[in-house]
Amino acid sequence: MPWPPDDPEVRQALEAALADGSWGQYHGPHVSRLAEALAGFFALPYAYPCCSGTFAVELALRSLPVEAGDEVLLAGYDFPGNFKAVEAIGARPVLVDVDPLNWNMDDRLLSAAIGPHTRAVLVSHLHGGLVRMSAVLETAERHGLSVVEDVCQAPGAVVEGRLAGTWGDVAVLSFGGSKLLTAGRGGALLTRRPDVHQRAKVFCEQGNHAFPLSELQATVLLPQLAKLRERNSRRFAATQRLVESLQSLRSLRPLEKLPDSSIPVFYKVGFRYDTVGAGRSRAEFIAAAQAEGVPIDSGFRGFVLRGEKRCRVSGDLSGCRLAAESALGLHHSVLLEPDETIDRLAAALLKAAAE
Repeated sequence: MPWPPDDPEVRQALEAALADGSWGQYHGPHVSRLAEALAGFFALPYAYPCCSGTFAVELALRSLPVEAGDEVLLAGYDFPGNFKAVEAIGARPVLVDVDPLNWNMDDRLLSAAIGPHTRAVLVSHLHGGLVRMSAVLETAERHGLSVVEDVCQAPGAVVEGRLAGTWGDVAVLSFGGSKLLTAGRGGALLTRRPDVHQRAKVFCEQGNHAFPLSELQATVLLPQLAKLRERNSRRFAATQRLVESLQSLRSLRPLEKLPDSSIPVFYKVGFRYDTVGAGRSRAEFIAAAQAEGVPIDSGFRGFVLRGEKRCRVSGDLSGCRLAAESALGLHHSVLLEPDETIDRLAAALLKAAAE
């Protein structure tokens, strides 16, 4: 399935915005409606749309506020923009290792990484994995740290019974072209704290909103948000079917979910690729799978090669190194296809592994 899909509700919304001219306004009705809809979805008082998820991370840090000379903890395996967002405000990234079973931040390692200048923790939920947010918050509260929750890959996920994005002081969303909620570009900040919301507005409103989401982008996001829960359920069921079909494939193992009531969502379906067990490189497997039409690729490179001038490292980051070398991500677009397509996808992966 191409992404974004041909969605009749999106088409209708675009036609209506074209007909009334609201698509090109500075302050039309759609961005404010989207902010209200996001706040309602997450049951938070404030949602502040902006130009991108990458900028939303920087804005979240600025709005806490994190300042130059402060430290921010983040996983050593993460989206590169998060590292750069910390640097953009003059703060120093501190790299924490990941859980080797799901390649998301290992909450058990946070306390050891905290130093006298640490002010915040930036937590990402990646590749269908989730971080134990109750443990993160317990550590953060004990040490007086703020928490930024990056749910750019996980809108609608449930962590320990609560929606991802509702745990920390502030959360961020991305509406990039490949995301589960897409407008080509765009993002949003979510918070329950009025001071964070106010600082975000003050920073952005420089005569006008300097980093806006457009009315046209908001127009296409509203119908998608209304379908998010249903589509997440379909993606979850398709992932379960796919993983069951690949149980015999020892070289390709799914990332493990939290053993509780948590419910992941799948922007990427993360796998661990065992090069030794497979007898071929990850790049060779990817090429074979893509030749079969499978939308799969390697994960992030991570930050393990970043020098001490740019960051502080806590521990040996062995999990991050393994993730950078072994991660595979299956793109979500195929997960809305019918069961027969999921079965063909599994067969293609099995064939690629056997070649």
